[in-house]
Amino acid sequence: MIQLPISFDDVARAHERIAGAVHRTPVLTSSSANERTGAQIFFKCENLQRTGAFKIRGAYNALAQFSPEQRACGVVTYSSGNHAQGIALAAKLLGIKAVIVMPRDAPAIKVAATRGYGADVVTYDRYTEDREAIGNALAAEHGLTLIPPYDHAHVMAGQGTAAKELIEDAGPLDVLLVPLGGGGLLSGCATAAKAMNPDCRVLGVEPEAGDDGQRSFRSGQIVHIATPDTIADGAQTQHLGQHTFAVIRARVDDILTVPDPALVAAMTFFAGHMKITVEPSGCLGAAVALDPRMDFKNKRVGVIVSGGNIDLQRMAMLIQKAA
Repeated sequence: MIQLPISFDDVARAHERIAGAVHRTPVLTSSSANERTGAQIFFKCENLQRTGAFKIRGAYNALAQFSPEQRACGVVTYSSGNHAQGIALAAKLLGIKAVIVMPRDAPAIKVAATRGYGADVVTYDRYTEDREAIGNALAAEHGLTLIPPYDHAHVMAGQGTAAKELIEDAGPLDVLLVPLGGGGLLSGCATAAKAMNPDCRVLGVEPEAGDDGQRSFRSGQIVHIATPDTIADGAQTQHLGQHTFAVIRARVDDILTVPDPALVAAMTFFAGHMKITVEPSGCLGAAVALDPRMDFKNKRVGVIVSGGNIDLQRMAMLIQKAA
């Protein structure tokens, strides 16, 4: 039997480790969503998490396990925004220096928040430069510990605490919909869901323009793509990780894709019916849950709403453009 990178015990220990530093976010319901789908839908609102996204879970779990030497030298990562903020805040809480490699076109709100938590930001061109190479070079030059956005066991286990809380608060689920970028959230949530609720069907959801996860899942090997052209900036990854792919193959039932207009429609639904702000990447699962072509009638459906970090002007522009 293949030994997977994380187990439910890792998720449970992560949950204990992050207690007090990470919010137990609310699980919200919507009569409008239930009437539209004929299902009972439970939204795990990580858009209301510290830093506005789930990423603080994995970031804090990873940094809390640093040795004294690692804490003294500091941490480096690369991220389009949400992992950047998660690492920056976790580092601030734990007294660790943080260096974050971010694309020059990352949302200004995410860059400002990352710097606001005290991290040093190094920018790069996401279309012509390799963020992983930059991160590795900085780690080697300054003695920093590299914590990648998703392909790290401690990060994956921390992200799985979102699904653990959802099932504890909402009860057993028939379906769990989880946004997919590099796979840290999906692999962690699938690990928790299959241990707590074995009959739950776990579905990853990624942007239609960035279908590397679906292609990888169905072909049995990691597929690399160019940076996808999608409004879901948190899911503009080029490939799954070795660790995340192993878990996804073993514990996920399928991977679906949604087009950008469906993300805008879900974002509009959240703002209009539930009075919450959700970024495009955070709408991936909800876009599937609300799709009239999906048959979730009489099902208990959990949706991980992964983040809410979007500039209000950009949000208004996307909604107005789609109107």
